[in-house]
Amino acid sequence: MNVKVCENEKEIQDAFSVRRIVFIDEQNVPEEEEIDQFEEEAVHFVSYHQQGAPVAAGRYRVVDGYGKVERICVLKEARNNGSGKAIMREIEAYALKEGQHKLKLNAQTHAIPFYANLGYEVVSEEFLDAGIPHKTMIKKI
Repeated sequence: MNVKVCENEKEIQDAFSVRRIVFIDEQNVPEEEEIDQFEEEAVHFVSYHQQGAPVAAGRYRVVDGYGKVERICVLKEARNNGSGKAIMREIEAYALKEGQHKLKLNAQTHAIPFYANLGYEVVSEEFLDAGIPHKTMIKKI
């Protein structure tokens, strides 16, 4: 598994392709909500399978003093093999390198155990985002 910060248009499009499959096709999130006004300012991450196909993606921004982890997704066939954990570790390492010690994310409620295992704690009540239940979680790194 090869996780990297997207450095060119192909890598960004690879990340977007994973996001489209997971969020738009699988979860029925409207494309105009998934691909938003923050794409240009975000740092994008993509994970490639050994055969070179993109299997996971995420993005990172600094918002209100927090490193905000967003759009974490893994293709169905690559789930439960460490892809999600690997991309989260890469984003956390990037945030730390950038001097950010507080991370925040909005987790789909079914994914809360995954993030909790990585040290994130729930700090909000449940809310809907794109019609999907979420809770905000934070972590100090």
